Amino acid sequence: MAFEYFSKNGQVLPVTEAVVPLSSIEYSYGFGVYETLRVNSKQIFFLKDHLERLMESARIIGLDHPFTENAIKVSINELIEKNNAETCNLKMLLIGAPTKEEARLFIICLNPLFPDKKLYRDGTEVITYPYERIFPRAKTMNMLQSYLSYRIAKQVGAYDALFLNRNGHITEGTRTNFFCLKKSTIITPPEKDILHGVTRKAIIKVALTNGYNLEEREVSVGDVLKSDGAFLSSTSSKIIPIKAIDKQAMPQQPDELKRLMRVFDDFLKECKGVL
Repeated sequence: MAFEYFSKNGQVLPVTEAVVPLSSIEYSYGFGVYETLRVNSKQIFFLKDHLERLMESARIIGLDHPFTENAIKVSINELIEKNNAETCNLKMLLIGAPTKEEARLFIICLNPLFPDKKLYRDGTEVITYPYERIFPRAKTMNMLQSYLSYRIAKQVGAYDALFLNRNGHITEGTRTNFFCLKKSTIITPPEKDILHGVTRKAIIKVALTNGYNLEEREVSVGDVLKSDGAFLSSTSSKIIPIKAIDKQAMPQQPDELKRLMRVFDDFLKECKGVL
């Protein structure tokens, strides 16, 4: 579906006017933060959590702006209504400027890219890539290394690349969060080293209310290969099992991972977009 309108600073405009000046140093240098939200049947998923993270990301990198969460909510609803967008992804780009008042907020509707269904059944392959993001807790537009590592992953037929820090521990994917599983314990890399994914947050909530335990610790590739299973999460993909890391095969998907996938899908159907 082609979406004809976007939002700029709260004003709905034709997409033909969605331009950023080449002279914008802030855009060229990646001085901005962003969020991607899921919309299904005009239901916006986890809007409050995404807006909170957008504001926190801006605060972390020192991006001053005049936009409030309530005003952005209004802009999002107006844009969905104008585009008659039933199902889409919403992308918000908050770009800094020399002054607070000159900051710009763009919101656009995009057609969602859903993973192949067989990945949920069979699992997917990932590679590892040595990289540490400068501001791991902020979702910034500084995405060059993510782009390069993701391109390498696609070239070798992998779904994503997992970042390894200087100590050789897995932190996160280029656009996903990472977990592994030991029996009914879900293991996540330390929160100080990763982006706090909104889907990740939802998965943890669902897991804890369905008899799973949570352990936060550093994880090496060797640790993952000795675990019962591992998976990725993101707004569009939900939970995708991992079947191999750097061509090293994982064990068969454990029943506890299959159960987590089922209860999380049930949660998404019943939560009405609220976490």
